[in-house]
Amino acid sequence: MLTGRKLALSLAFTVLVALAFGVSCRGFFTNPTIDSIAISPSSVNLDVNATQQFTAWGTYSDGSRSQITSGLTWTSDSTEVTITTGGKATGVSVTSSSATITGSAQGLDGTATVTVIGDVTSMTVSPTTATVKVGGTGVPFTFTGSPGPPTYITPNNGGTLTVLDNSGNTNANSNFTCAVGTDNSGNPAEVCTAYAGASTGSPYKIQMSYPTSSGGTVTASATANISGT
Repeated sequence: MLTGRKLALSLAFTVLVALAFGVSCRGFFTNPTIDSIAISPSSVNLDVNATQQFTAWGTYSDGSRSQITSGLTWTSDSTEVTITTGGKATGVSVTSSSATITGSAQGLDGTATVTVIGDVTSMTVSPTTATVKVGGTGVPFTFTGSPGPPTYITPNNGGTLTVLDNSGNTNANSNFTCAVGTDNSGNPAEVCTAYAGASTGSPYKIQMSYPTSSGGTVTASATANISGT
C-alpha cells in the first residue's frame, strides 16, 4: 500500500510521463496541409446584376476534404464580374469572354469561370439575305437581341458566330470571312467579305447564337449569296 509521500511521487511521475508523451506526439503528428483547392460551383452563367456565392474546398495531405473558411482570398480577373471578400460574385456587365474567379489560400489557388449573359429571349438578323460581291465592300449583318442587354449581339459580347458553306463545313474558309464591324447606322454587326475563290454557285449561311439565363440558346441566321467581279 502506497504511503502519502509515495503516492504523491507516483502521481507526479505519471504527470511528467503524460506531458512527455504529449510533447512527443506533437512532434510526430502535425496538422494536415492543403494539397489542392477546388471552387464550387466551377462554372456559372450570371445575369447582369445577379449574384452567385462561391465556396472553396481543400483537399488535405491526410486525404480529407473540407470547406476552407479562413485565410482565403478571392479575386476576379475582370471588371465585368466583382467578388466580395466572402466569395459572392456579381455580374456587372455582359462579358465578352468568361471571367476567372480565384480563391487563394496557403499559396494555392482554385479557379472558377463566370460568364455574364444578357436578357435575350429572341434574336433577329437584318438583312436575312444579301449578295456579297467578290472583291467588293463587306456586307454587314446585324443581329439584334430582345429585350436586351445586349441589344446588338456579336462574338465580342458573348455571341457565337458560325459560318457554313454549301457543303455544311463550318466557318467556311479564307475566301469568305465575317468579322465584327458596324452597319450603316453605326451599330455592331458582322461584316462579311468575299475574296477570289469564294463559291459563287451556292450561298453561305451566317448563324449567330447566344445563351439564355434558362440554360438554352437563341439563334438567328442569314444567307449570303456570292457574286463574281
